[in-house]
Formats: sequence, structure tokens, C-alpha cells
Amino acid sequence: MEYHLEHNSERSHLIIPEYGRHVQKLVNHCIALEDSEERNKMAKAIVDVMGNLQPHLRDVPDFKHKLWDQLFIISDFKLDAESPYPKPSREELQEKPESLPYPKTASKYRFYGNNIQTMVDVANSWEEGDPKEGLKFVIANHMKKCYLNWNKDTVDDIVIFKHLFDISKGEIDLRETTEKLAESSTLISKKRTQSTNQRNHKNQKNHKNQKSYHKKPR
Repeated sequence: MEYHLEHNSERSHLIIPEYGRHVQKLVNHCIALEDSEERNKMAKAIVDVMGNLQPHLRDVPDFKHKLWDQLFIISDFKLDAESPYPKPSREELQEKPESLPYPKTASKYRFYGNNIQTMVDVANSWEEGDPKEGLKFVIANHMKKCYLNWNKDTVDDIVIFKHLFDISKGEIDLRETTEKLAESSTLISKKRTQSTNQRNHKNQKNHKNQKSYHKKPR
């Protein structure tokens, strides 16, 4: 008795490898069916099999639509079957998306993040008064914390005030203020405390999972 073993070098290319070679063979067989009724029936059965192989797609909106689209893609758009959804085309698949414009941010102070500019814009929209003055110092303290995360363990308040003046285009000027921002050591300790708490929470969660896994059933 002779056995013929298939090697990968002899096999056809898998268009969507996630579904495996058996689904590819089923699709190829479905394409070859001459009877349209049998072909449509088998196409629906293949879609059901694909759904069972990719259960995470059930949480995706219109997951059935995606499965039918993938069926036609696996068939290299050669399958002639009735689909409950519009059939995709090769041109749609190969069409390149429009290029997105590069986000315009204050590249000089990237380490502060984009949210700082939003906060500055909000502060500039407020009327003068105590709430606005308080928001200015909230922004400055947050900038100081961002600076310490990015650069080093200390920074002079005047540096933060100059950066805030530049980012706000001169609308927020705290360069002559006598008030002080939060101490660098305070901001750094908060950062380290948060990091430690997150690490401890993660370790406790992993420990509980390990205990649950090794717990013997009664």
C-alpha cells in the first residue's frame, strides 16, 4: 500500500490562514459544485463552520456579514453563491485607504501630551476670576508632573511657567507669580505610590488566580 503525503511546498496558498486548510478545501469544493442549490447550501454550511472556528467574531457587529465577506475572499472571488449581504469585490479589497493628515501638535513640548493644549484652551475660554486662576495652577502642576515623568527628578517652577506661556500663546502668564507649584518630591512620590499600588493589585490578582487554579475539588 502506498501513501501520498502532502508537503507544504506542494499545497496551494491559504488566503486566510486563520481558518486552516480544511476550510480552504471546503470552499474549493463548493466552487466546483455545478448545481446552484447545492452550492448555496454548502456555502451557508461553510459560514456556520467559520463562525464556530472564530467565536470571538460573535462580539463584533455584523459578524455574519464579515463571515460571508471572508468566504468570498477565501474563494478568491470565484464562488457563485447567494449571499444575504452585498458581495465584496477584489477592487474594494485592494483599494488603498486615504492617507490621514499627520496630527499637528506642539512638537516643541510633546512630553506634555495633547490634553494640555485642550486644558489651556478651556482656561482661555473662562472669564477672569478665582476659578480661572485655580485652573491655571492645576494645569501648571500637571505639566510639572508630566515633565518629571519625561525628564528628571526636579525642575524649577519658572521653567514650567515659561512653557505654559508658550503653549497658551501668551494668554496664561504666571512667570511673575510668587505662588509655588507642588514640590517635585511630592509629585514623584505620588507617581511611585500609584505605580506600586497597581503592581501590588496585579500581584494579588495573579495570586488569587493561582490559588483558584490549584484548589482541589471536593
